[in-house]
Amino acid sequence: MNPDLEKLVQLQKADAELRRVETALQEVPRQRAEAEGLLQQERQRLDQAKEALAESQKARRQHEGGLQDLETKRSKYKGQLMDVKTNKEYTAMLHEIENVEREIKAREDQILVEMERAEGLTAEIKQEEVVFKAAEERHRTLARTLEERQKALDAERTELTKSRDAVAQGLGGDLLELYGRVARLRGSAVAEARDEMCQVCHVKLRPQMYMNLKHNAEIVQCPACNRILYFEPPVPVVAHHP
Repeated sequence: MNPDLEKLVQLQKADAELRRVETALQEVPRQRAEAEGLLQQERQRLDQAKEALAESQKARRQHEGGLQDLETKRSKYKGQLMDVKTNKEYTAMLHEIENVEREIKAREDQILVEMERAEGLTAEIKQEEVVFKAAEERHRTLARTLEERQKALDAERTELTKSRDAVAQGLGGDLLELYGRVARLRGSAVAEARDEMCQVCHVKLRPQMYMNLKHNAEIVQCPACNRILYFEPPVPVVAHHP
């Protein structure tokens, strides 16, 4: 193969490897953000359960405070019951006491509801804490894995860049400029010629051009896409005799 053509093929392979590494590196921050988002969801579930318990406990304290006020009011009314002078006043006072006792019963029911709710939320919090702890451990493990992956990819990118630059330096300025121009326009600058076609744009090549390409002796561009063409000889098939 023409040495310059061989370098051009190597250069494209190096660029393809660099793109692979760059793409993998771009995935690392996305994976970190995704992992952080999942952990945040677990944290929110735990926080919401804790907030709900705090609200329930606050509501229970308010009901208990209201209950205490009502019991004080009932005691006051019962004390006043002894001082009434008429049956009408006595009946009215009994009616007030009955109303207060209904309110007391309602408050006691509300306190029981909040006690049951708090019991359920306490169990839920314990379960969420177990789930969150496991999520934190997964997050730490993934964070370490991603950190190691980024370091490995950074090192691979450094080595690939050195190799790529070494290949590029072996090419003349005109060829390097041609490679860069076609790569910018087409995304890739070099294409394999096989089965009488450019394997990227799939344009049929003239028979004579294809025959010449098989020698890999010159720099030839595809007449349709302008990519630099090369021919990869088929791997010889070794016959196995019985």
